[in-house]
Formats: sequence, C-alpha cells, structure tokens
Amino acid sequence: MDYIIRNAIIVNEGALRKASLYVKDGLIADIADSIADNGAQVIDAECCYLLPGIIDTHVHFRDGGDGSNPAGDFYTESRAAAVGGVTSVVDMPNTNPQTTSFALLQDKKRMAEKKSVVNYGFMVGATNENIDDILAIPTEQYAAIKLFLGSSTGNMLVNDPERLDYLFEHSKKLIVAHCEEEANIQANMMEYKHLYQGTPEETAALHPKVRDTAACYVCTYKAIERARKYGTHFHIAHITSANEVDLLSNQELGVKNVTAEVTPNHLWFDDRDYAELGNKIKCNPAIKSNNDRMTLWAALYDGRIDTIGTDHAPHTKEAKAKPYFDAPSGIPSIQHSLQMMLEPFFNSCTSNSEREELIKTWLPVLVTKMCHNPATLFGIGRRGFIRQGYHADFVLVNPNKTTKVTAESLQYKCGWSPLEGSTFHSQISHVFVNGTWVVKEGRLTGESNAAELTFSN
Repeated sequence: MDYIIRNAIIVNEGALRKASLYVKDGLIADIADSIADNGAQVIDAECCYLLPGIIDTHVHFRDGGDGSNPAGDFYTESRAAAVGGVTSVVDMPNTNPQTTSFALLQDKKRMAEKKSVVNYGFMVGATNENIDDILAIPTEQYAAIKLFLGSSTGNMLVNDPERLDYLFEHSKKLIVAHCEEEANIQANMMEYKHLYQGTPEETAALHPKVRDTAACYVCTYKAIERARKYGTHFHIAHITSANEVDLLSNQELGVKNVTAEVTPNHLWFDDRDYAELGNKIKCNPAIKSNNDRMTLWAALYDGRIDTIGTDHAPHTKEAKAKPYFDAPSGIPSIQHSLQMMLEPFFNSCTSNSEREELIKTWLPVLVTKMCHNPATLFGIGRRGFIRQGYHADFVLVNPNKTTKVTAESLQYKCGWSPLEGSTFHSQISHVFVNGTWVVKEGRLTGESNAAELTFSN
C-alpha cells in the first residue's frame, strides 16, 4: 500500500515546514506542498507534527533468544517501542547469553527477525577475555562495542587496564561505555550497607549516594583521556552529572571524537522523586539532583550532549519490590520516551505565541538528538531523516490529544512504569516502519515490516 500524508508540519534538519509526504514501495518518494493522490491512501495530518522515526540506540530488551526472561523480550518491548514512535532500536549485549561473539550476535539477529515490530541492530559486548575476537567481527554487522566500566545488570565489568588500552588503540568501531568507577561504588556500598541495611532508612534515596557523582566523573574523565590518547571514537552512555558535562565539547558531531548520550529519565526525574517512586526509578547511573538535571537540559540544547537514548531496562514488579540493596537497577521507558521529551514544551504554561516559539525552537533540537544524530553517529544508512529515497520510518504526533499512562495501556512484558497516572499533552498518532503502518491512532495495527539495520561507521 502507498500513502500520502497530507498537510503535516514536517520537523526535519533544523526546520519546520508544512507539506505532504508520499510513501511508495516502503520509501519516501516525494515531499512537496501539494501531491496528487496517485491512487494512494490519504492520511489527513492537519495540525500534526511529522518526525523521522525515533532511533533509540540504547535498549535492553532482555531477550537472549528464548524469550524466557519474565521482564521483557523482543516481541513485547518492540511493540512498546512502536507505540512510542520508536522505529529502530539497538539492543545491548548483557543478555543471557551475553552477546560477546560473532556466533552469538548472529543468533540474536535470527531471534529478532522473527519477533521484532521495529528495525533492529545490536552492540557486541567487550570482556577482559574477548577483545581480539570482537575486533575481528565485520564492522557493518554491529552498531558499536559496548563497554561496562562500572558493574551493572549482567556483570560484564571490564577492569583490565592493558586490555582496555588494547581495545581503545585498535578498535575501528565506535566504543560506547557505561562510566562509573567501580572502586568508588564498592566503597560507598560497604559504607551504606553497614549503616542502613535492614533499617527503615534502607530506601532508594541512597542510590545517588552509593553510585555518586564522583564515581561517574572519575570514570568518565579517565575514559575520555584514554580515548584522546588513542584517537578513539568514544561515546559516553547515559551521562548524569553536571561535573561530567564540563568534560564535553559542543563541536560539530563530525569533528569531535568524544560524544555523549542522555536518557529521558535523567531529564525527567531528580532525587526528590525517590520519596514517591523508590526502586521504580533506581537505575545505573543513578538519577541525581535537580541541578544535575537542569545542566543536562542545557547541554542537550547547546550541543555538548549529542544523542538521546532510553536505556530502556525492564525488571519484574516482584524484583523491584525487594529492599533497596537487593532490588535490580533499570527503568522501562521506551513507550513514552518521545512524549517525555515533548511534554515540557507541549504543556507549557506560557501564552500561545510563546508556546509556539518554544516548540519551533526545541522540536528541531529533539529531532536532531533522537533521529539525525543517532543515524549519523552509528552510520545507519537512509534512516533518521525525512528525505526523498529514504526508508519511510516516521511518526505523527498530535498535540491536540492527550495520553493517560495506565497499566492497561502498557505494552511492556513487566507490566509497570514509574509514569503510571501521568497524562501527556500529545498522542503518538501514526507510526510507519519501512512504509508499513504499524500504529494507528495510538494503537498497534498488527502489521509489521521490520528490517535488520546495517552500519557503515
């Protein structure tokens, strides 16, 4: 089926333009002020914003192949992604089994081909033992090398300085790192367990003290120095603190070799929210102060932060209900990540003219960080932009409808979200993946045309 999306406000490459879009054979065939029907199905998008499909390069779908993880699998989490306007994802390697070899990477691809509703790709995971093996994998087969410089879910910590030097010196691929200094974390953990474990004060409010700003800063600083020494293309995952932002540059994406990602959760929540939400917002690195949060917003706007990725990481309700020190870290978030980023501007308390100016200023920034830059940084061809000849991955956002987050509306296998009860002043109305209409009026259509991503960088 071919489609014409008529009268949309297209947000693309720094500008807003009212135009129509012609989708033919899964590709964007034309973008113009007026397009004849040509026998295509017409969708009236008056007053709606048309964005490139969101590319989320940091997800944990929890599926090692058999779908047995009760927290999530590729079928459930890709459905949640689609409903949220995310059309392409890159999954992390800390699954069971871990994606640490070419053979295991191929197994994961075959699994996703059968299950995924959205386009998919994968990172391979570094360990202290497998550096030579992963460097031998053809680079177009995977998105990046994921490096855990602080322990987290899956226990893939890499802490051998010689192997790290070897990896940074010889990698021809982007290295993406979780940066938290393990020695700091372990020292803090011992101290706070001694003081509070088993007491009423054992709550998630301890988390930004256990995994503190110093742990993030020290590790990020050392990793950046290593990247600069070897000229490595290095990407900092889920940056969380104002101090780390001071280490970043606002040079153009193609100029700097050190780039950074932020998650919607670290822009939405701060440490005041632990009192109400507790372990539901326990994640690694920790959600920190309001000052850190506001500094992240500023760095997103001025170019020091380059991409937005969710770090979508579901766990079961039962696991999250455990005492703080026993509860796992991770937040399910992909279904509402785009709306989280839009909400501060669509729900502005300013006048209509000021609101319009705010949207005009910020929407292109968000599209750059959620669509353009992920495609460019990871070398994802013909996606992430509204351009003629590109794959027809796009999302329509209706600012005149609201979305209430309820347990019943969630697509996650884990069945919960810290956002339950929230109302967003937008609706993810229509979502197309490779020209196939997968979401209509906020609901899955049952159609799918997902493809494996390939990577040129």
